[in-house]
Amino acid sequence: MSAASTVPAGSAATEGALALLRASGAAGVAHPGGTLLAHLQRVRDRLAAWGARPALCLAGLSHAFYGTDGFPTALLAPARRAELAAVIGQEAEAIVYLYASCDREATYPTLSRPDGAFRDRFTGRTHTPGPRLRRDFAELSAANELDIADVDPAFRERWGPELLALFTGFRDLLGEAAWRDCRAVLGGPEESGA
Repeated sequence: MSAASTVPAGSAATEGALALLRASGAAGVAHPGGTLLAHLQRVRDRLAAWGARPALCLAGLSHAFYGTDGFPTALLAPARRAELAAVIGQEAEAIVYLYASCDREATYPTLSRPDGAFRDRFTGRTHTPGPRLRRDFAELSAANELDIADVDPAFRERWGPELLALFTGFRDLLGEAAWRDCRAVLGGPEESGA
């Protein structure tokens, strides 16, 4: 499925997200491979290439609005969630918040378990996201990290083995296209039947 058929480039939500990103300064924030805006667009495109539904593609484009556990620069405060939801929709914004709020050290070890606790770094609370949100989180995480690994060989060399181990642990949450891309970018064993 092409990016155009998943999230049309001219869709109101996509154009609104891009306008909000530009207004929030994403085009001026340095990021591996150029700017934060360029990275966000590549993450959206990667998710679309994997066949992700529109809400997940929009979340990929918007995933850094509140900053992340690995990238502290925030374009909007989490208190402004309603503003982002008005642009990209409630479902996409919920994925963005989940991604941004993740306390990675506390959450990653148990994410693939259906009962694994997810710790919100903004509130300190834990909760258990449903299966779809866990899959969305895993695919968005993979798309984000694979983009950086693609554009920054030093990052790939330093973090590639750890990321491959992480995504191998997330394997049951990743679609086939995402898993193939993980192996292609980070290396790793082929699976029979995959």
